[in-house]
Amino acid sequence: MTEILARDVMIKDVHTVSADRKVAFARLMMLRHNIGALPVVDNKRVLVGIITQRDIDLAGSDVSDLFVSDLMTRSLVKANETSPLRWIVEQMIKTGIQRIPVVDGDSRLLGLVTQTSVIKASLMYNLLK
Repeated sequence: MTEILARDVMIKDVHTVSADRKVAFARLMMLRHNIGALPVVDNKRVLVGIITQRDIDLAGSDVSDLFVSDLMTRSLVKANETSPLRWIVEQMIKTGIQRIPVVDGDSRLLGLVTQTSVIKASLMYNLLK
């Protein structure tokens, strides 16, 4: 059987936010879509960071004047479409991160591999054995 790759399990329809939006907007998007993080992209969909609900929670109660760029994580573990799922899982375990963005050669966001998508892929693989 061929190796499972990032493109096989990534979420392709990813909600994103720009760095110049208010944190309150990002929080509202996460609540509305029941997600815990938003990749931060520029106007060409180049990945520049990620903001999580945890980032917002740790910032304290008054984040009304903050921008996404104030709280986002800029240094990211990223994958490409052909990154093996095994490598992605190793990165998640080693770093404790729950989401790994998938980008192209120009760092444009293509998708997101989450712990949930990894679990779903594992279940599918086991069912097909």
